Amino acid sequence: MTLRGYIFAVTAAVFVLLVVVTLLRQHRLRERHAIWWLAAGIIALLAGAFPQTLVHAAKFVGVELPVNLVFFISIAILFLVSLQHSAELTTLESKVRSLAETVVLQQMRIDEMTGDKPTAGPAANAAPHERTDPET
Repeated sequence: MTLRGYIFAVTAAVFVLLVVVTLLRQHRLRERHAIWWLAAGIIALLAGAFPQTLVHAAKFVGVELPVNLVFFISIAILFLVSLQHSAELTTLESKVRSLAETVVLQQMRIDEMTGDKPTAGPAANAAPHERTDPET
């Protein structure tokens, strides 16, 4: 690798690390999400500063070209980030469903106590010609 290549690799890795740290400090990125990006930035910094480390790691793992190891590590990190986000999305969907059910039940209790017509549920939100309750 040429001197220009070394400088570019190290600069890019430092830039990634600075962006992640800045987002953390601004509370725009949570620590649990930043772990994978920090790991990727540190690995990129090490590979950029010491390219022979990447060559030795590729030989140790049994990969013929060090670039293929970089691609594999990049894909693995992106896979882990995607998996983490999917797990968190599943948890949030469950919480939203539970909260929506609680809101509907609370609204039904309020309507019951005040004697009003039900304002919760799909029948209450439908247009008059689409209502399914027997009062219409």
